[in-house]
Amino acid sequence: MGTVSTEAWVLHGATRPREQAQLIRETYTFPDITPNEVLVKPLYGCLEANMLHACQRAPVDICRERNEDTVVVGNAGVVVIERVGSAVTRVHEGETCIVFGNGVWDEQGYPIKIMGYDAPGTMGVLAKSMKLHEQQLIRIPAGTSHSLQQWAAFSLRYISAWANWRVAYECWQSQMRGVPPEQTIVCAWGGGVSFAQLALASRLGCRTMMVCSNPERMKLLRQAGIESIDRTQFGGDDFETEFLEAIAQRTDGKGVSIFIDNIGTPVHQITLKALARQGVVTTCGWKLGMRTHVARAIECLNRHIHVHTHYARYEEGLDAVRFAEEQAWMPPPADEVWTWDEIPAMFREYAEGRITSYFPIFAINA
Repeated sequence: MGTVSTEAWVLHGATRPREQAQLIRETYTFPDITPNEVLVKPLYGCLEANMLHACQRAPVDICRERNEDTVVVGNAGVVVIERVGSAVTRVHEGETCIVFGNGVWDEQGYPIKIMGYDAPGTMGVLAKSMKLHEQQLIRIPAGTSHSLQQWAAFSLRYISAWANWRVAYECWQSQMRGVPPEQTIVCAWGGGVSFAQLALASRLGCRTMMVCSNPERMKLLRQAGIESIDRTQFGGDDFETEFLEAIAQRTDGKGVSIFIDNIGTPVHQITLKALARQGVVTTCGWKLGMRTHVARAIECLNRHIHVHTHYARYEEGLDAVRFAEEQAWMPPPADEVWTWDEIPAMFREYAEGRITSYFPIFAINA
């Protein structure tokens, strides 16, 4: 088998303990495609939290986890197919697709490891050329009314949102089938996946709220018909008490039906206290802390359901893309597109909280 060489931003293994990774721009060589793989040219990518986690080497050092000296990360984006393997049937040369980030899946199709992150032998979109399994691509609908930048933002966050919302809402209905959507209150801590899920809930007829602090994001929420809760209005030491009082006022004392919490440890206890009886707390990841404490007796007495999902099955990705095109369920157009040269600066800005967009977009070959 031959090899392919390309320019890429590469993450190297640590040379000393607790060393954060730097993206190094260099020539990256990988094995040529197998019969079930395709060679693609990435056009746009979207910066995801897992990419930052990879550079921070937390919660795991993915180079050590994969037993590889170098890794190219990035599992959200849009690519054009340049060459297909002899056994590929799902996609064809010349087609434009979104990346579907399932790297290693179980017998039911649910992801175990994610490509461009912890799945060994995979590479992400931070390369001028890359290879993917044919089931890591979903064709963008012909004649789409949405931009390629929007589809790049869609590819990971919106598919995660689709799969997680399906389970969370069905869990809510399993105990509260007689409660109509308009009496179902869905709240979330701010984030791109949460925004996508609230947009789904709004389309269903649910009342939606998001907690955030950035004025630009609050403007986006208003435009999407989602009520914003400005977290800066609550005091430091009394944050929990004041926040729960605000939730009680907005829900007539009943609490939140479904609370989307992809933040984790810093807010998880507040999330549980804000839930209604028979409420659902749902997550498909974490950002600021992955270990949480639960008082099981209280959760049982309140009949709370805890939902944990991880990305999606391929069929869920197909359903999400179909729904998105038909119903215009899409990320907002990008206000800024970072260039290939600016990618390390984008990572720094994102890590320091200076990027206001939920969906930071960068160009690769566009």
